[in-house]
Amino acid sequence: MWVCVLCQIPLCSPPARPSPASGSTMTIVSATFLCLGLCLGWETYLQTETLPKPTIWAEPSSVVAQGRPVSIWCQGAKEADSYYLHQEWVQQPWRNKFPQRPRDKVKFRIQLMTQDLAGRYHCRYQSQARWSVPSEPLDLVVTGMFDPPSLSALSGPLVTSGDSVTLRCGSWQEFAWFVLSNEGGNGHPKSPASQHQADGWSWALFTLGPMSPSHRWMYRCYGAFSGSPYVWSSSSNTLELLISGVSRKPSLSILPGPVVAPGDTVTLQCRSDAGYDRFILSKDGEQELPQQLVWKPQAGLSQTDFSLGPVSGSHGGRYRCYGGHSLSSEWSAPSDSLDILVAAQGLQWYWNVLIGVSVALVLLLFLLLLFLLLRHWHRSKGRTLDAAMKNPQPGEGLELDPQAAASAGPQDVTYAQLTHLGLRQEASAPPSSSSEQPPDEPSVYAALAVH
Repeated sequence: MWVCVLCQIPLCSPPARPSPASGSTMTIVSATFLCLGLCLGWETYLQTETLPKPTIWAEPSSVVAQGRPVSIWCQGAKEADSYYLHQEWVQQPWRNKFPQRPRDKVKFRIQLMTQDLAGRYHCRYQSQARWSVPSEPLDLVVTGMFDPPSLSALSGPLVTSGDSVTLRCGSWQEFAWFVLSNEGGNGHPKSPASQHQADGWSWALFTLGPMSPSHRWMYRCYGAFSGSPYVWSSSSNTLELLISGVSRKPSLSILPGPVVAPGDTVTLQCRSDAGYDRFILSKDGEQELPQQLVWKPQAGLSQTDFSLGPVSGSHGGRYRCYGGHSLSSEWSAPSDSLDILVAAQGLQWYWNVLIGVSVALVLLLFLLLLFLLLRHWHRSKGRTLDAAMKNPQPGEGLELDPQAAASAGPQDVTYAQLTHLGLRQEASAPPSSSSEQPPDEPSVYAALAVH
């Protein structure tokens, strides 16, 4: 059996051997055209059939730290002869591979992940002359190219079951967007665009929920610049969200007491009779939650001790504890809160309050005294003026107005002229007339003038 070397198609019968009369050239040309025609016909037939789309994935993850290895798998059909891996914006296949048995999948291994290898990939396979449909795209990301951002929960990492929580990813590098990664989850939510402050701080908010204790919620975030969507920063700190439920709350106590001197050690003891296997301690405003296994001093009772020390001002605050079972992601309801007061911090606070209250009291007394003095001064001035008007004394600065006295008539008249220099008074009795009756009682007139 002869085989066409152009497309590996077997011929049922070999071409006739050339005779000396006709020569060998015409025979070779005819065989070549025959083979070419068969290849074109075979290709036209094969183009009417396409192979199923393969599956592509990365192992251990499609998010790879710089310098770490990664493998890209492509799974097709058992009759596949070869597999091809394509990178977006690259004309030629990035790599091809011939499978060993079983022939339904191959592995493309990358020894060291670099920035140049980051991008979007797809694969396809070939069986004889047939090609498969390209696979879905795989985004291969390299991390560790920039400094990591920070990740925090706005209301704290403890979330009540059924509630929502908002996470904030931020950095002093002006990233165009941030990406949130959930360990064990599917996909990587990306912020539409980051927010920027004038001082260079950029951040993005991710709202999650409603939260349930069905599994552990552990998150990291990354930052990326525009124009390099597959080149990310180093990962942020890992933030674990703890879901609290409605199971029985534990009790929290402080030993030796809630007021602690700097440098001493304080113990917070969390205990319960609900059979919890572990406890966590939370402080208002803190993101980290210390977690410890329990010890059982007696049957049915579990407890653990959280030791803090040497104590400084940062240890002051409000604390709560939660209980949980090892086989569940749900935590109990919170214990009653307890406050730790660092002695130096407390004395300083009381001293500040005392100074403020003292200043307020002094100011209030001063205003009250000023009010009483003004009131007394006004009353004294009024009484002096009334007395001078009602009981004038001769020779004390009353000065008679001669013109007024001359025109006053036959009765005794007293005129008073008050100035800002003093009060003077004089009395004048006009000559009496035998024809006129004396007045019943004297009249007093006061003329006030300011010179």
